[in-house]
Amino acid sequence: MSLTLDQQIACAQTVPELDSLRVWAETALAISNRTDTEITIRFVESQESLDLNYEYRGKDKPTNVLSFPFECPPEIELDFLGDLVICPEVVEQEAGQQNKQLSHHYAHLVMHGVLHLLGYDHIDPEQANEMESIETRLLAKLGIDDPYQDH
Repeated sequence: MSLTLDQQIACAQTVPELDSLRVWAETALAISNRTDTEITIRFVESQESLDLNYEYRGKDKPTNVLSFPFECPPEIELDFLGDLVICPEVVEQEAGQQNKQLSHHYAHLVMHGVLHLLGYDHIDPEQANEMESIETRLLAKLGIDDPYQDH
């Protein structure tokens, strides 16, 4: 697998190293049949996260991760899978509230976002169970506990 990973940092917080992001994204991508692909991960301040979450999901609050799958016109060959937008402030708050290691929470959210880019969702309970099961299995490969064990 060849992953081109573009990182954009538009926030003041410390963000994970590019090598870690690559491992997490590649772990999630391994369940697909994609061999070459590109993903952009953008780290943003709370206001940008809030603005995007409101515009695209109708929710008036910042969120941990947003996924924007890229839909390429059929006549164009492009291996761009899409964008992830991550708000470190929200991720840090959640990790603290949930007593999770920050790097583990980031790993989960990157994988969660990549699964969304691959077409997985959690709108209904059956979809949620499938997606959570995949996430749990992928995280276990990296020695990370089930992020849903307390839910």
